[in-house]
Amino acid sequence: MQTQGLPSQLGVRPAPELANRFLTQSFGWMFAAVLITAVVAVPVVTNEAFLAWAYRSWLLITILTFGLGIGVQVAIPRVTPLVGLGLFFVYAAALGVTVGVVSSLYTVESVVTSFFGASAMFGGAAIYGATTKRNLNSIGAFLFMGMIGILVASLVNFWLGSSPLGFVIALIGVVIFTVYTAYDVQKISYGDYAAALGSMEKASIFGAVHLYVDFINIFLFLLRIFGSRR
Repeated sequence: MQTQGLPSQLGVRPAPELANRFLTQSFGWMFAAVLITAVVAVPVVTNEAFLAWAYRSWLLITILTFGLGIGVQVAIPRVTPLVGLGLFFVYAAALGVTVGVVSSLYTVESVVTSFFGASAMFGGAAIYGATTKRNLNSIGAFLFMGMIGILVASLVNFWLGSSPLGFVIALIGVVIFTVYTAYDVQKISYGDYAAALGSMEKASIFGAVHLYVDFINIFLFLLRIFGSRR
């Protein structure tokens, strides 16, 4: 994917009508993916036999889901928009399993509260990213390094099982993915993905994947911080 001379790097913004089209399409696919995740997660929470297996195989599930997410983002620029959308929805369904397993550990009230909290934080960050005149392009490298740091720390803590470290990781994760939301929304509204991929349809799906990952991570990290265990 070509990333040199993108609109955000050149400080060029498209017309408001075009920027709104970029955002509307990306948010539309993102909301559809969140709905798919919820539909899959609900029966997972109530399936005791599957949950027993999932708890034992949690590291495997996490690695496979993470690999699928990377694979989908790599594939979208190389396949047709319809295939890319299908892969995105498969990923959303797979992540529904992860969300369901994690949610099963917490009370229903905690899950609902974390969802609405994530929605509020995501929405606020999205509005900021769409309206701010500040160019957020310069913080992309720092956000990426922070995300990698969270991933490594989470893997280490999987073996350590440290609750204090897990709390710190979750707190930092909320901050990073909230900022990532504003960053991704600005890149979508500037038309960076459309310019890089040469297709508005592919760009809307690619942007939706990023927004979806941001929202799901904010939700899961908030659940880790404020959720009450069953």
